[in-house]
Amino acid sequence: MSNARPDRDAVRAQEIAAEQQYLSVLYAKLDALRQETTQRLKETLRDSGGPPQARTERDISTRMYTDRLTELSAVEHGMCFGRLDLDSGETFHIGRLGLFDEDNEYEPLLLDWRAPAARPFYLATAAARDGVRRRRHLRTSWRKVLDYEDEVLDLDAADQGGNLGLAGEATLLARLDARRTGQMQDIVATIQAEQDHIIRAGMNGVLVVQGGPGTGKTAVALHRAAYLLYTFREQLSKRGVLVVGPNPTFLRYIGQVLPSLGETGVLLSTVGGLYPGITATEVESARAAEIKGRANMVDVLHDAVRDRQQVPQDYIEITNDGEALRIDRRTATQARTRARRSRKPHNLARRIFRTEMFSALTLQVADRLGRDLLDRRDLDDINRELRADAVVGKALDELWPEITPQELLDDLLGSPERLHTATRKHLDDAERDELLRLPGSPWTPSDVPLLDELAELLGEDDAQARAERERQEREELAYAQGVLHIMEQDEELADEERLRVSDVLDAELLAERFRGSSDLTAAERAAEDRTWTFGHVIVDEAQELSPMAWRVLMRRCPSRSMTLVGDVAQTGALAGARSWHEVLHPYVQDRWKLAELTVNYRTPAEIMTIAADVLSEMDTDLVVPRSVRTSGHRPWTRQIPAADLAAVLPSVVTDELREVGEGRLAVLLPPELLAELGPRLADALPDAVIGTQPDDLESPAVLLTVDQAKGLEFDSVLVIDPAAIVSASERGLNDLYVALTRATQRLGIVHPDELPPVLRNI
Repeated sequence: MSNARPDRDAVRAQEIAAEQQYLSVLYAKLDALRQETTQRLKETLRDSGGPPQARTERDISTRMYTDRLTELSAVEHGMCFGRLDLDSGETFHIGRLGLFDEDNEYEPLLLDWRAPAARPFYLATAAARDGVRRRRHLRTSWRKVLDYEDEVLDLDAADQGGNLGLAGEATLLARLDARRTGQMQDIVATIQAEQDHIIRAGMNGVLVVQGGPGTGKTAVALHRAAYLLYTFREQLSKRGVLVVGPNPTFLRYIGQVLPSLGETGVLLSTVGGLYPGITATEVESARAAEIKGRANMVDVLHDAVRDRQQVPQDYIEITNDGEALRIDRRTATQARTRARRSRKPHNLARRIFRTEMFSALTLQVADRLGRDLLDRRDLDDINRELRADAVVGKALDELWPEITPQELLDDLLGSPERLHTATRKHLDDAERDELLRLPGSPWTPSDVPLLDELAELLGEDDAQARAERERQEREELAYAQGVLHIMEQDEELADEERLRVSDVLDAELLAERFRGSSDLTAAERAAEDRTWTFGHVIVDEAQELSPMAWRVLMRRCPSRSMTLVGDVAQTGALAGARSWHEVLHPYVQDRWKLAELTVNYRTPAEIMTIAADVLSEMDTDLVVPRSVRTSGHRPWTRQIPAADLAAVLPSVVTDELREVGEGRLAVLLPPELLAELGPRLADALPDAVIGTQPDDLESPAVLLTVDQAKGLEFDSVLVIDPAAIVSASERGLNDLYVALTRATQRLGIVHPDELPPVLRNI
């Protein structure tokens, strides 16, 4: 008995040494790949000059090698995290990318976690082993093996995950207890079975992932993006994947996850960032955002566009060549009717209106000169002269102007008269007052869906751009024909059976390939193109999106290949979702699938007990997710009179920072209180910042509203004035539920008045 422990320690040391040796082989392979790729990149960059075809190929190669180097560098930390020992005697190591032994018939040295052969690492259980004898979880620090955890999957083994069925429980809990850093970490080494089923679900159709706080919704969404790009690379490489988050701070928080999984070509954006050239960061009232997000804003914008298609009250008199011309109401109305009946967007229908009006004015001039004396060429000359007349053009522009979405929306929201005209059927006076603002005001995130809708209603008269594209395509086709001709002349045909280049590649196909070649990734091209459509769209915190925001995303994904991740119990936006059916029925009816995450990995049971009371008060049938762990820290409360908050709160935050140590603390306040106390607290606390910038999450303490904290997690959370959080919004209980569930370890509540009844059990 006395020698048992030393023997186990010796065996463990030998196992760690063996894993260390194998890890060294893997990193040697990684270094060799990096060196080879770097050399190829240098050779490519040295090769300058040459014809357009060579320069295009060089640009593509440069991008490819650069992306490959980025990928190889990103996966270095934690590159190998597991091993599968099979009944067959085979052993496979699992990691962030695939590595192969070229000298041994491309035997796998490391399986990519997304490969089908790696899936048992996440799904195998004692009851369904899938040929797995043992699953090993490796703990590493950069290139060093620290320890490992083995799960022996046979029917006599104890259930290692308890009633939650956790895989690699010790590794998972160690990861969950680790201090937060201000950036989200991937979960590739600890993906659980219910998460894996969602990550590897098919790409077609709409998949809704409903999950309570801490169930890993965001991590699942990001790992799903990486899995889809790996599995459906050919389909998605051209169109790309869009991941939509609630705010820039959130995007900064998750920004390192996909690169750590070897994917750098995904576009991360908020809805407010999907209109190229627009920076929409201005804050507005929740009520204004709710009004702008309503579905009936489509009708408001439609009426606003029609309001810019005017006719004279009686007539407009203008001077042409010293003679008076009249634009009368009847003629203008007929021209407007013809333009509207075309059902073309405003700026395209404008050409029809102007054509009709110039024709009518041409006849007016002809009648003055004597129409019977003029032929068709004379009428055409008159028409051209009228089109060149700036006075005539200005008069017609006032009736039917060419206008941009930005100009129209700014005019609409900055003019009481225009706003009343467009909204008289849809909004009341109080709602109009909420929307009215000064002309030239900065854009808000809720303006972007309106701008996008207006871009559809207005259209863009791209006749000149289209003609230029057609000219370029003709030149590219001629160039491709010349290339094929030279290639065929250079061929040395051995016999009649040999294929010519023209047998497998024609000039049009070659020209198309050159045209599609670009050193920009799909994500980079998509960021510059409002009309880009994506191969797949993933939306996190999807419950927060307004009906108008959904219209934007559905336009970006006509295939309806989407993953929507959220929790309707956490809906805080007034225009947000009350149910997934309400969101999706207008677009896909009932043709969508629901998957649920039920296990809470973030929030300790001590805190979740308090949050469960809040959830029970909401009008919802959602179930509280089950917490996998306890923290040993009971939530606490402290009452501080409102008059003393500014003076006492800095010491409360300082005390909590001392308890957190190297972790991260969030102080969540109602918006009004953040505006009042935030600057004073930030001045009094050198380690605290007001969390309005993405990099603020790396500070020891950050001051946020609940809305800004959505989707984030911290070691400790102080919730200030929960009663004000509840009363500040129609969905105040939802906001309180979000605030209580941001913590991974500790929760404190500071209240100037009595606690809300829903927190009575704390």
